[in-house]
Amino acid sequence: MTQPPTICAPARKRFGQHFLHDRGVIVRIVAALNPEPGQRVVEIGPGRGALTAALLTALGELDAVEIDRDLVAFLQQRFGSGLRLHSGDALHFDFAALASNGPLRLIGNLPYNIATPLLFRLLGLTGRVQDMLFMLQKEVVARLVAEPGGADYGRLSVAVALRARCDALFDVGPGAFQPPPQVRSAVVRITPHPTLPAAARLQRIDQIVAKAFGQRRKHLANALKGLLTAAQIEAAGIDSSARAETVPVAGFVRLAAQLDRTAVRVDPPPSPAGQLPRPP
Repeated sequence: MTQPPTICAPARKRFGQHFLHDRGVIVRIVAALNPEPGQRVVEIGPGRGALTAALLTALGELDAVEIDRDLVAFLQQRFGSGLRLHSGDALHFDFAALASNGPLRLIGNLPYNIATPLLFRLLGLTGRVQDMLFMLQKEVVARLVAEPGGADYGRLSVAVALRARCDALFDVGPGAFQPPPQVRSAVVRITPHPTLPAAARLQRIDQIVAKAFGQRRKHLANALKGLLTAAQIEAAGIDSSARAETVPVAGFVRLAAQLDRTAVRVDPPPSPAGQLPRPP
């Protein structure tokens, strides 16, 4: 591994860059990942390469996705061929193409402004991702791991729990970064479930969760009006006077099943003569 170049691009606000530099934190992150040679590890947003260097020491080779072209040039010069560097936006990158020889292990200090949409995109890669170890804003991690009844439990908690298991590992202070962010961070391990509900069922559950938490101070009978009646909510084993933040993930799954049972197919009107009906 070559020595790092003496000149590097400054942090850019438009990319939400805060570069990790605390050696102690880096050691804890690598230990938590516990990478083994032969595993396909992908770092998202390597920045100036502080974590990258430690990962390469453990693995010998590594894939990384970086959006900042100046940093791409810097990283290529610093690490050479051991780092398979992909220049592009992680929100649009084809991670599935890297998983042809087995599931990926993803790691990174994610910019706060893309963390949630990127996470859901990655959770859609069923069977292609073994696990993810991410540095996120502490408040986001609290929502990811929240249990029913807590102040942090909400739409994000349920939506992610349907797709993965989340474990908060440790907090990281602003001083571990350059420049220091104005928020605290935390490291979380996210392990996707091996299988997911059918796409139509998952869409139903997401629909109910969004509507329930859209009016979270209302009783479910009011919040879900137009989707389910109070009697149908009760039939799913849920108190219709409860609020969304008290309903466990399994409860939302039962509500979706109740919605499936009561859904009525409406046939389209007859087509004019000589025209084929539109597909459903």
